[in-house]
Amino acid sequence: MGNLYSQTFPPKARWSVQQMPDLKGKIAIVTGANVGIGKETAKQLLARVYIAARSKSKAETAIAELKAETGKEALFLELDLGDLVAIKRSAQAFLAAEPSLNILIANAGVWCPPMDELTKQGYDLQLGTNALGHWYFTQLLLPGLLKGVSEGGARVVTLSSVGSDLAKPVIWDAFTDTPARRKLTLYDLYNQSKLFNLLLSIEYARRYADTGIIFSSLNPGNIETDLLRRVTGIQRSVLGMLLYPVQQGALTSLYAATSPEATENGAYYIPWARRGVANAKARDPVTGARVWEWMEEQIKGI
Repeated sequence: MGNLYSQTFPPKARWSVQQMPDLKGKIAIVTGANVGIGKETAKQLLARVYIAARSKSKAETAIAELKAETGKEALFLELDLGDLVAIKRSAQAFLAAEPSLNILIANAGVWCPPMDELTKQGYDLQLGTNALGHWYFTQLLLPGLLKGVSEGGARVVTLSSVGSDLAKPVIWDAFTDTPARRKLTLYDLYNQSKLFNLLLSIEYARRYADTGIIFSSLNPGNIETDLLRRVTGIQRSVLGMLLYPVQQGALTSLYAATSPEATENGAYYIPWARRGVANAKARDPVTGARVWEWMEEQIKGI
């Protein structure tokens, strides 16, 4: 409980965006950067930034706003994390334009959508978008990341949440629209997807430790974002007392993606820009390997 308390009510940050190193010449992708934490992260990155998002119109609005605020010209990369075929198309388009990649921030996510909503291939929308989609996108971008290692370094930062600490043990028969899935709450499904974010980031670090790519994951904190648009009434009022502005939400992502101090492979960071310890379920190598193998099965033939 102490770990949860520390993440919910973090101490004042000791690191700020003013401490970011010069990223001139580096190339970054931030998924879901048209709104919220992702948009703020893209705003602060001093690099060539691709905003990877499903909606071109929303991304173009964000790009225009960011240019007005910063003078920087972000680029749009079409990405639908709920469709494995579209993910492959997106990665191919990026690698055709930019053969190297220095920073990938897996920021996009969905939170508690209606139970009937599934991905294009029929997976639970939260698991498919938050975990499977990002895992596959990272797989496809590995050639660019490997080249990025020799061109200033390469990092993959995956956003999880405090929900990973609240997750039940993995419900293996609840990944598609099964009776087992229907017995779970939307919160259970969200927490499981965020546990997967940690499991897979740590597993990436294990499997690619000798490549020079640095993999890390984090809890950005309880942040006021568009993800909470469906929350109303008393629940919204209670949540409002626990939420922080989006600028603070981006802080830990920026630290993990850029700080010379954040180079430990497989590390987990907590609000604000602090080294944390992922929960025991996320660190279990047996579960991590099993989840990885399931992921590999899902992309065969894509």
